[in-house]
Amino acid sequence: MDNMKILMYRWKAYNYKDIKHTFEELGYEVEEVYQDLLNYDVDEEFAEKLRGMIKAGNYDFFFTVNYFPLISNVCQEQGLRYVCWSCDNPLISMYHKSVFNDVNRIFLFDLTNVEEFRGMGVEHVYHLPLAVDCNRLDYLFGNSTDLGTYKNEISFVGSLYEKNSYDKMEYTLPEYLRGYFEATMEAQRDLMGVNIIDRMLTPEILMELENYFELEKSEDSLSDLNLIFSVTTLGFKIAQKQRRRILIDLSKHHDVSIYTNSFTRDLLRVNYKGSVDYWSEMPKVFNQSKINLNMTIPNIKSGVPLRVYDILGAGGFCLTNFQAELPMFFENEKYLVWYYNNEDLYDKVDFYLKHDSERERIAAAGQEYVREACTYEARIKEMLEQI
Repeated sequence: MDNMKILMYRWKAYNYKDIKHTFEELGYEVEEVYQDLLNYDVDEEFAEKLRGMIKAGNYDFFFTVNYFPLISNVCQEQGLRYVCWSCDNPLISMYHKSVFNDVNRIFLFDLTNVEEFRGMGVEHVYHLPLAVDCNRLDYLFGNSTDLGTYKNEISFVGSLYEKNSYDKMEYTLPEYLRGYFEATMEAQRDLMGVNIIDRMLTPEILMELENYFELEKSEDSLSDLNLIFSVTTLGFKIAQKQRRRILIDLSKHHDVSIYTNSFTRDLLRVNYKGSVDYWSEMPKVFNQSKINLNMTIPNIKSGVPLRVYDILGAGGFCLTNFQAELPMFFENEKYLVWYYNNEDLYDKVDFYLKHDSERERIAAAGQEYVREACTYEARIKEMLEQI
């Protein structure tokens, strides 16, 4: 395995450093390229820079976290394999003609999305769940003297999506469309692990919506109004409704803390703790909270989000909404606990706050399980075998 080289596009993905470190541990030399992309599929200056690097570099493949059409097209033109692994879902950037390039090897953590692209005729798309680096977290805890300052009864780390585009456009819509979307969002708010938004956006509704929603896309884009509106508009608005409702309800009876950049002044009983750094602080919150809530955004249709692995890797007790892929990888009430609706969540919070030893046993087993079965090394070896 001498002189294996990867070109990697560096951007702010949370798991970028862990992936890069793992490639290096596996014996690859990683060369990074960085540029702010104003556009995911057209940036001639950046494309020219990449062509020069690829011609000079003798790389085994180009790797990115998430999918970039521009990079895929340059790799196709240069005959270099392009490998990517998603940490977000769905990737709007993947709804693009470049997805059919034969140099692509695309790994997605959401199985529903994999099936969708295979159904479109995309050949090289594979399912690869996310991961956690417990060694990095062990090192962090071993060198921390401030763990006690992150103690909480119940904590949630994440956005409340108060800056969503639905709020900006809501009052431009006619009353019946507003009512229809409200009803859709209310129904979706209480459904865990099932996404009904696509089915509710019927051809008639979409035709009407076209008068009020401007779709901006490039000529090679395959995305449509249904995808863009359900993901960027309704998906974020529903997440806002779900998260606020749960935090408000729980805070009536329990001590609830939130770590976020979002506006929370109207969540009167919720303890606002500011935002935390993903690398140096967030794991301490998970480690020191009795219950860590994971509320998956509805855009992730079946997959297990990175947050679940982050919580378990830090030795935290994870209480998450149900996702269709959870039973494929985890055992309920052994490694973590999932809930099916809000009432179920409130009952489980009550139960696990009263049963310390149960809760601590599950948290310890969850950490042990991801340490063994969900490492970056194991995932990336699986990826390399596939490519």
